Amino acid sequence: MTTTDTPVLVVGGGIGGMATALALARTGRRVHLMDKVAEFGEVGAGLQVGPNVMRIFDRLGVLDRIDEIAFRPENLILRDALDSSEITRVPLDGAFEEQFGYPYATIHRADMHAVLTDACRDHDLVTLETDCKIVGFDQDAQSARVFTEDGREVVGSALIGADGVWSTVRTQLLDDGEPRITGHVAYRAVLPMDEVPEHLQSNSVVLWGGPNLHLAHYPMRNGELFNMGAIFHSQRFLEGADVFGDPEEMHQHFDGVGAEVQTLLGKIDEWRMWVQRDREPVERWSDGRVTLLGDSAHATLQYLAQGAGMAIEDAWTIADRLQATADVPTALREYEERRIVRTARVTLFSRLYGEVYHAKGVARAVRAQMLDGWTPEAARASFAWIYNGI
Repeated sequence: MTTTDTPVLVVGGGIGGMATALALARTGRRVHLMDKVAEFGEVGAGLQVGPNVMRIFDRLGVLDRIDEIAFRPENLILRDALDSSEITRVPLDGAFEEQFGYPYATIHRADMHAVLTDACRDHDLVTLETDCKIVGFDQDAQSARVFTEDGREVVGSALIGADGVWSTVRTQLLDDGEPRITGHVAYRAVLPMDEVPEHLQSNSVVLWGGPNLHLAHYPMRNGELFNMGAIFHSQRFLEGADVFGDPEEMHQHFDGVGAEVQTLLGKIDEWRMWVQRDREPVERWSDGRVTLLGDSAHATLQYLAQGAGMAIEDAWTIADRLQATADVPTALREYEERRIVRTARVTLFSRLYGEVYHAKGVARAVRAQMLDGWTPEAARASFAWIYNGI
């Protein structure tokens, strides 16, 4: 069997892994995707998807299916969580779409994953395997191999670790420790739209920023659902204790916010919680025939809404380089070179935007002054480095 006939091995069946499998298959490469889960699927709530990501969906041939499940918000709005004043808004109108070529959308994470998974299942070059836990890998000049918990050895032309923030592949490849605990926790919930008070329903992405906290909400699934995410700094995690929070702790942190935010938080009794982690940007994440992708390579905070987007851009780039360059290690180095700085910028700017959203004291006044009179043209210019894409 020649190297080109040997499949590329992808470890991890989340959004990044499925996008990678589809991108590779569309360039004519066989793919064997493996995940330890019993059934492919995603947990979580909503995602914001910028034009840079919609462009990749178009290239992957799934934009029509994405359009069927997406909601197109009218604005991005930042409000003050304490006094409810509007700080700024970015219209997502015709001028926005004309500048960036594609719209801004909100999508349920499970819906996006299902579109990518179905496209992979429909492609003859993609093999999807569940109940497959990877315990290690090896490589030589001709191939890469993964070893499974049940004693098998699976051979491929390359190995892509898309297995998330707790990546097994990264642990062996870089051995650089656990991801960074940021002290931020996220509570996420989804409501049917008809359960949201009418005066608080909005066709925009709205973020209420307060001291060390924010609440974001937006419609999704064609406006049928209302996604909410409450983010705050938890002292338990700042102290390093790996314990779960609870709704009571969340309400304590949001004590003192405006009536609108209090009303929205009160609509939900049960919230799913995620501890927010990222990683310091690194100068390399590839070695020979093995590389990393998405959160495995560059875990980031959610404040720019680009975590899934960066994984999807990774997927397109790695497929492009493997198609353009016959030598696999060279292709993986080129992929890494094209992604290191952009993904590091997203990681670092996400931290910065978190500080802006969570401003307190004088910083809150600085935020209001900085964004006062921010024009749509200026807003689009500030986001162009992200939304122009790759």
